[in-house]
Amino acid sequence: MPYDVVELRQHFPALQGPTAYFDGPGGTQTPREVGAAVADTLTGPLSNRGLTADSQLRAERAVEQFRLAYADFLGAPPGGIVYGRSATQLTYDLSRTIAKTWRPGDEVVVSRLDHDCNVRPWVQAAAAAGATVRWIDFDPATSEVPADSVAAAITPRTRLVAVTGASNLIGTRPPVRAIADAAHAAGALVYVDGVHYAAHVFVDVAELGADLFVCSPYKLLGPHCGVLAAAPALLDSLDFDKLLPATDEVPERFELGTLPYEVMAGATAAVDFLAGIAPGGGDRRARLAASYAAIEEHESRLLQRLEDGLAALGDAVTLHSRAASRTPTLLLTFPGRKAWDAFQFLAGRDVLAPAGSFYAYEPFRRLAVDDEHGLRLGLAPYSDDDDITRALEGIAAWLDA
Repeated sequence: MPYDVVELRQHFPALQGPTAYFDGPGGTQTPREVGAAVADTLTGPLSNRGLTADSQLRAERAVEQFRLAYADFLGAPPGGIVYGRSATQLTYDLSRTIAKTWRPGDEVVVSRLDHDCNVRPWVQAAAAAGATVRWIDFDPATSEVPADSVAAAITPRTRLVAVTGASNLIGTRPPVRAIADAAHAAGALVYVDGVHYAAHVFVDVAELGADLFVCSPYKLLGPHCGVLAAAPALLDSLDFDKLLPATDEVPERFELGTLPYEVMAGATAAVDFLAGIAPGGGDRRARLAASYAAIEEHESRLLQRLEDGLAALGDAVTLHSRAASRTPTLLLTFPGRKAWDAFQFLAGRDVLAPAGSFYAYEPFRRLAVDDEHGLRLGLAPYSDDDDITRALEGIAAWLDA
């Protein structure tokens, strides 16, 4: 069946307003069903987890359903699904824990392509442990990660490789499996930031070769939180700091304090909503696969329209998203003009395409653009042809102004 974006958009109250949203890489709009799940859980009855009162059982079910949903979403065991406040928080917690085993002479590999969430925690943990940091680079001219950069960065001393599944700035999808294979051959762990990747690509953690994989439901139609997936045995081997009375069980011992059951319910509802985008049967993971195939086809068609329209504007626009394999996310700069001015002009026309470096400190610096901001256009499952037309017309009008 054709992708019915008109029907899909009816589920999003925000999309009934005048704004065309291109800010999905920073956080998507949210369907009504997700908000209802949050409200229904929060208004209860709801108590701390337990096995006696109905309010306790509802909290238990919220946690269980969250783990099952993200196990299906990521292709990971439910016992390895960890809730976190954000991907940044989870990465800091894991970096400090894993670094307890590092010693001077050990090496940690990070990437110039990554959001700072998957760079600074590892750099700081390495510094505290006396470990050496090595870098995987990318080519600003092509947006690609050269194989020789990966080969040079990973050595027999490598203890961990942290790499993105997809750049939130320019969309590049680096060869994660090849990087993971090289890391594993050296005996190193692989930590994949899948925050931007999981918003656009069907995830299979094992197929990627990730030992630890983190994503953020608010980038894929859900509420603000983070999710970590790993093998339970790996989590069990980590010496995680926790309160003395708190459980030693995995994954609970990685979840500090009382969990926000209502947020977990909303995150579960986001997975169920995604699984229902493409009509079809099968279990939830099969339905997710079908939905993501449909989403990818829809977003790819819109991306082609957007790129063709930008190309028609000639040298007035510089496109920094050039990799052969990438998400529908474009970073633009405008020679001699300020991307921030373009952002404000477009916002005045109800087109939300933010300007900035978007916490992607290393890749933005590596691109060495003249402007301190880039304009980012990110597509989402609810983006439509009218959005593309309005963005292109708005950019053209600003350039002519």
